[in-house]
Amino acid sequence: MKDKRFKRILVTGATGFLGHHILPRLRETFEAEFVCVSSKDYDLLKPGTPEKMIRDVQPDCVVHLAAKSGGIVDNRNRPAQYYYDNIVFCTHVMHEAWRGGAKKFLALMGGCSYPGTATSPIDEDQMWNGLPQVDSLGYSIAKKMLLIQSWAYRKQYGFNAVTLIPGNLYGEWDNFNLEQAHVIPAMIRKYIEAKEAGRKEMTAFGTGRPTRDFVYAGDVAATIPWFLANYDSSDPVNISAGRRISIRELADTVKKVTGFPGEIVWDTTKPDGQIDKIFDVRRLHSLGLSCDTTLEAGLKRTAEWFVAARARGEARL
Repeated sequence: MKDKRFKRILVTGATGFLGHHILPRLRETFEAEFVCVSSKDYDLLKPGTPEKMIRDVQPDCVVHLAAKSGGIVDNRNRPAQYYYDNIVFCTHVMHEAWRGGAKKFLALMGGCSYPGTATSPIDEDQMWNGLPQVDSLGYSIAKKMLLIQSWAYRKQYGFNAVTLIPGNLYGEWDNFNLEQAHVIPAMIRKYIEAKEAGRKEMTAFGTGRPTRDFVYAGDVAATIPWFLANYDSSDPVNISAGRRISIRELADTVKKVTGFPGEIVWDTTKPDGQIDKIFDVRRLHSLGLSCDTTLEAGLKRTAEWFVAARARGEARL
C-alpha cells in the first residue's frame, strides 16, 4: 500500500538529471498528486516567481531539485552565475515553501561543498572546517547555505527542511556537453566518439592515481522516499557508495563498457588535482540505507542510454 502522508508533492527541476531518476521512485512510494515543474513552467530567478509557484500549487511537500550545475571548467569560468542562480533558487523556494504551509521540504547539495582540506573518508562533521575548493566555490557556497537555512527555519519556525549530500553522481539523463559535463559523462562521450571515429588511442590527463567516490544516480533516487517519510532533521547525510575508485580504474572501466579498442595514453604533464576524495557513509548505513550498484554496471547503463538517447536527439550535448 502506498504512503498517503502527503496530498500534493511539488518537484522542481523534475525534467533534469536527478529528476528523471527520483520522480519514478516517489510515484512508486507515495499516493499523492505530483506537480512537476521545470524552468519552462516557472523562471525561479524572476522576483516573485517562487511565491507564485507555491501559491499556484499549494503543496504540502516540496522536493527541490532545481539547480544550476556543471563541470569544473564551466564553474571556473562562471563562478558568479553559479553562485547567484543557486542562492536564489534555494533561498526563495525554501522560504516560500515554509510561508505556504508545506509540511516537508527536501533539497540536495553537492559533496563539493565540503572544505577543500577535508580528509577522506569525509564525514558530515567536517562540513564547516574550511572553504570548498576554489574551482567550484561559487556553486558550493550557495548550496552550502541550504544547511544554514534549514537549521534556522527549523529553529525559529519548526519547519521540517532536510538537506542531503549525494556523492559524485552519474547515470542516465546526465549532461554530456563537454564544456559543462562532469568526468564520467565526458569520458563516456569521448570514448564512444573515439570508437566511432576509429581512433587508436585516447589521451587521459594526469597519472590516473587520484581516487573518487562515484555513486549511481538510481541508487541515490531510491533513498529519497525513505528520507521524505522518515527523516526529520537538519543534520545532513552523505548518500554515496563509499568506495575508492581511481581515475585509472574509471578510465579502464569506461573503455570496457563502451567497447573502445584503442589504448589509453596518460599525459602525466597535466596535474592530478586532489588525490583522494571519498565520502563517509556510516550515517547512511546506520539508517539502513546503502548505494550498491557496481561501477561497471552503472557505467554500462549510462553508456547504453547515451547511445540510444543521442540517436533520438534527446541527449544533452
